[in-house]
Amino acid sequence: MSNKDLDTLFDEAFNNAQLIPQESVPQNVQLVLYGLYKQATSGTSNIQVQNPQDLINAFKLNAWIQVKHLTIEEAKQNYIDIINELMRERNL
Repeated sequence: MSNKDLDTLFDEAFNNAQLIPQESVPQNVQLVLYGLYKQATSGTSNIQVQNPQDLINAFKLNAWIQVKHLTIEEAKQNYIDIINELMRERNL
């Protein structure tokens, strides 16, 4: 699969994610998706601690750090796979 194909699928998955009711996705899955999205769009070079006292941001940062070993392409593919599965589970 070429990068353009992967990028197109990633963009489609991101748009599809907006169709999934947020309350129907467990918070741990939301955090995984956040980490994958950040890794897919920014890579590991942009990981920064903004406000470590803010619990929500700490969880988000941790989710991103947990996937920093993935390449941008791997993060995109994992994101696509999770969104597609959530869409199937919700018959969307």
